[in-house]
Amino acid sequence: MPTVSVGRDLLFQALGRTYTEDEFESLCAEFGIELDDVTTQKAIVRKEKHLKEEDEVSGSDEEVIYKIEVAANRPDLLCLEGIAQALRIFCGDDSAPKYKLADISKESMLKMHVKPETYHIRPFVVCAVLRGITFNEARYNSFIDLQDKLHQNTCRKGTLVSIGTHDLDTIEGPFTYEVDTFQADKLTEIYKSDLKLKKYLQTVQEESPIFTVIYDRNRTVLSLPPIINNGAHSAISLKTKNVFIECTATDLTKANIVTMFSMYCERKFEIEPVEVIYSCDEKSCIYPQLCPYDMKVSLAYINGITGLSLEANEVVGLLNKMQLHVEEAVSEDKDKLTVHVPPTRSDVLHACDVAEDVAIAYGYNRLPKRKPTSIKPLRMNEFKDRIREEMAMICYTEVLTFGLCSYKDNFTKLNRKDDKLTAAITANPCSTDTEAVRSSLMAGMLKVIAHSKDHPKPIKIFEVGDIVLLDESKSVGARNQVQLAALYCGVTSGLERIHGLVDRIMQVSGIPFVLPEDNTGYYIEPSYEPEFFLGRQASIICKGKRIGTFGIVNPQVLINFGIPDPCSIVELNLECLL
Repeated sequence: MPTVSVGRDLLFQALGRTYTEDEFESLCAEFGIELDDVTTQKAIVRKEKHLKEEDEVSGSDEEVIYKIEVAANRPDLLCLEGIAQALRIFCGDDSAPKYKLADISKESMLKMHVKPETYHIRPFVVCAVLRGITFNEARYNSFIDLQDKLHQNTCRKGTLVSIGTHDLDTIEGPFTYEVDTFQADKLTEIYKSDLKLKKYLQTVQEESPIFTVIYDRNRTVLSLPPIINNGAHSAISLKTKNVFIECTATDLTKANIVTMFSMYCERKFEIEPVEVIYSCDEKSCIYPQLCPYDMKVSLAYINGITGLSLEANEVVGLLNKMQLHVEEAVSEDKDKLTVHVPPTRSDVLHACDVAEDVAIAYGYNRLPKRKPTSIKPLRMNEFKDRIREEMAMICYTEVLTFGLCSYKDNFTKLNRKDDKLTAAITANPCSTDTEAVRSSLMAGMLKVIAHSKDHPKPIKIFEVGDIVLLDESKSVGARNQVQLAALYCGVTSGLERIHGLVDRIMQVSGIPFVLPEDNTGYYIEPSYEPEFFLGRQASIICKGKRIGTFGIVNPQVLINFGIPDPCSIVELNLECLL
């Protein structure tokens, strides 16, 4: 959750009134944000410099700073002006803003020409012009902080969107967005050595490094998105009056966040559009797109979710407090409300989001208390709890391992081969430990033993958890499956103990032991899995279906995981036992 630091006095000035700390904390709680901390500028500097309280701090004052935690899906609250505006509307002091484009002709608009080479790197670009800005030190810092907060949160550290802000009076349109390879190898080496910039090099191909560049008419470099967003030549300052914003993106919807900066314009919430021309097909678009997203929401649905009995006009008033414009239905279906979602409220995606805003505006503490219509747990959850109890009663300790794992753990270390049809592989892993979604609990269990090898023997652990298997019949191409795994590690392998555990689980599940080919119960038959010791493993066949395997772990697998003692393990599908 992002935290926004604002000066208390400046915030209260923007709100038009002062609050005690308790009053402001209560207001934040009602609105759905949190006053996370109250500190001072001097205290912040002392903490950053690791100074003691008695140490003098030069150049800082005792200004009270409020650190306010806001929801990650509310980019409109990432600056002082945004928080003040939202709270004033919530308190009824202001009406919800209506964002609009400046009324200028298409011929008068600034132009951004997009070269086709950018399509495979960052294909979208959205631009806008902010006119008549007046900066003082506080507003300037807030503007820069908003840009940084948007980069870190909504833009996912620049991977989805990269925002560049430029002093329009120092550059000249039209602008071009293109690809260049100038001194790419030297630039790459320079950026690799910079702690702040090297993380943005992921979009550059090291074997043939190229950079996306934005030029003005005079071929002045404005930015190298997403690595350098603000060039020195066009950097904004306290004297800046007009700002040119460009957002290069892989996600066009998120690039529309340029709307957030319109609150700084002389004509508040009015932003000057820019024509973006794509050279590949000569198609042009006018950005930013400020048309609200219209959503039909049933009044009965809102009342059903919140437990209230509100009239349409009451819902309209509550949603206006949350910056959502609403029209009452005038047709035959009077139950439907038309909600106009502004471009700054990208968190509103479904009718339940509208109902949530109604509940916030009404007051969560005032909502009627209701008993759930059903408190009966799901059958699978009941069964998993029963299995956990049984495992605990025979002195097995439950462990919880990670759902993501390395490709090597999921396959190589277990002597398995990837058939490309079973395991879900992560497309863009952030580390080697997140390369695949586990298709078995076995690797996680063995890693626990590897980290506990100095623990007194025997070690008996179990896990009840989900694995993920590819499945083309599912809409997402994969499905979850609930598994049970239990492992015994001791001076001897303990295979007989694991075999006895299998029999106990089947007995608890009410499944009898039967002769082979009898589909009324379960039986075991030889198996030949590479992760187990050959000749010391068996498949569990339940009602004609193979549901799991148990046996002594292959010595090579133990070596791969760094385990010196013999182990036996069972892993089976719990869903097949219901």
